Amino acid sequence: MAGMVSRLAIFILLGRIFAQQPAEFDVLITGGRIVDGTGAPWFRADLGIRGDRIQAIGILAEARAKLHLDARGLVVAPGFIDIHTHARRGIFHTPTAENYVRQGVTTLIEGQDGSSPLPLGEFLRQVAALPPAVNFGMLAGQGAIRERVMGRENRKATPDEIKRMKQLVREAMQDGAFGLSTGLFYVPGNYTPTEEIIELAREAGRFGGIHISHMRDEAAGILESVRETIRIGEEGGLPTQLTHHKIIGVKNWGLSRETLRMVEEARARGVDVTIDQYPYTASSTGTSALIPQWAQAGGRKAMIERLRDPALRAKIKAEVVSRILEDRGGGHPQNVVLANCAFDPSLAGRNLAQLTEERGRQPTAENAADLLLEIEERGGCQAVYHAIGEEDIERILRSPFTMIASDGEIPVFGQGSPHPRSYGTFARVLGYYVRDRRVLSLEEAVRKMSSLPAARLGLGDRGLLRPGMYADVVVFDPSTVRDRATFSRPHQYAEGFLHVLVNGRPVLRDGKMTDERPGRVLYGPGRRTASP
Repeated sequence: MAGMVSRLAIFILLGRIFAQQPAEFDVLITGGRIVDGTGAPWFRADLGIRGDRIQAIGILAEARAKLHLDARGLVVAPGFIDIHTHARRGIFHTPTAENYVRQGVTTLIEGQDGSSPLPLGEFLRQVAALPPAVNFGMLAGQGAIRERVMGRENRKATPDEIKRMKQLVREAMQDGAFGLSTGLFYVPGNYTPTEEIIELAREAGRFGGIHISHMRDEAAGILESVRETIRIGEEGGLPTQLTHHKIIGVKNWGLSRETLRMVEEARARGVDVTIDQYPYTASSTGTSALIPQWAQAGGRKAMIERLRDPALRAKIKAEVVSRILEDRGGGHPQNVVLANCAFDPSLAGRNLAQLTEERGRQPTAENAADLLLEIEERGGCQAVYHAIGEEDIERILRSPFTMIASDGEIPVFGQGSPHPRSYGTFARVLGYYVRDRRVLSLEEAVRKMSSLPAARLGLGDRGLLRPGMYADVVVFDPSTVRDRATFSRPHQYAEGFLHVLVNGRPVLRDGKMTDERPGRVLYGPGRRTASP
């Protein structure tokens, strides 16, 4: 408490000094409850911005400003940093990223699940040229790097191939990547031995990077997958993160007790391991998640050839049935809902049970598996999988090592039936889990959305409300903030955010989007030259 009083006294003193001049700001936010991102209790103060930086926090009643925002009755917090997105799908189509802005997100991090563009530098130059409304950073994808060097082959890499992959990691880190992402559930990441990943992780660590992983198995094999993720950080000598941590499959619910214990024990022995999470009881990925990885070796053409072989098709179908009943299918085909299908947009929002019945067949896992294989033969779809338990969500959310991340995208508004996390993640935590359920305090939730991901990424000048920090600032009403997007009606913006500033400029003002696009490309610690 003494530290908080001292901190507040310093802010008030600075505010009085500025006010005596009197101070002139570009933006002045007055009367709000400051939740500074540290997790400390809120305090009431004004906040002055000049250019792209916070200049003062304190009593600034006499100050003048070009833009004055009245925050009485509202919360003023650091802009939220979403450490796991798939925003490159939409940043060029919708550089305003309105679905994120309206839930307070000011920084998006891409390159997750082992997937990223190569070379990274050219892609980041294209993003900077937009420019976007929000800040944008990238990770280097291990799967993309492996595929560049050796395709989708299901085998160990040779020493020469590992050497070439390490060079691609170095180049990506020098281009500005924040670290290395792995998608060990996906192809070709799934074919990678742990030792090979550790070699690449060491390379990223030499540049100050992190490792963040979509683990091999989030269902029955979750404990071994957590153990592997921790090992990569421990032996690779870099911070490591369990991304979108969840427990899939009814029989596995409750295993978060063990996964959190493993994280705590690893941290106790000095391994810098953390977690991120989205607050929903469903995941989302391609329908290929129901296809065994061995069947996807060599790429799509090779998979189709296997499906044309009756014996292999039967073997693949058996594993699809198992994944419907024991894994992402949550025990029934109705839990697999198609989100976007390029070959037939009308399928969006319909589940495998419905589609199987429409074909005149009983909605059994076996019949649904036949349909799923036909869908894959036609190109596959994005899908939503309802197979996560609420108790695990809340248990993981309470962990002090867990930050909030959407695993979302920038959808084309009204198109398809995407997971609602793209529209509601951060507002849902603040409205449902903070205000309604009281799982977290307001201050702790904001910490998980701001300073915790900033620290993980090494962004020392963002994620907190402090004089001298970049002015990524959000203003919201804690009594009305809520997510409106649902699984049946996902294209609905969050409510409760009045103002969102990125680098000192308002992209949302009085609840309306502006024409400002002040976002910047953020670069990791290994970039050859300093970020602008």
